[in-house]
Amino acid sequence: MKKLSEYVKTAEAAEILGVSQTTLRKWAESGKIPVRMNPANGYRLFLRSDLDEFLRRAAEPLKEKKRAR
Repeated sequence: MKKLSEYVKTAEAAEILGVSQTTLRKWAESGKIPVRMNPANGYRLFLRSDLDEFLRRAAEPLKEKKRAR
């Protein structure tokens, strides 16, 4: 089981990713980034390791598609 300290709320997660809270909520709703809901209060919680992985994938260069000749 993960420790609560391994999670951040929406505001901190958005700051880590450099996006607005609205953008982060949209990404979470569309499945672009994993999100958990706190059952006690309904807050969105993001695992720090998920944010790190998202940033790592975002930093990778896009693979060029080979053109058919």
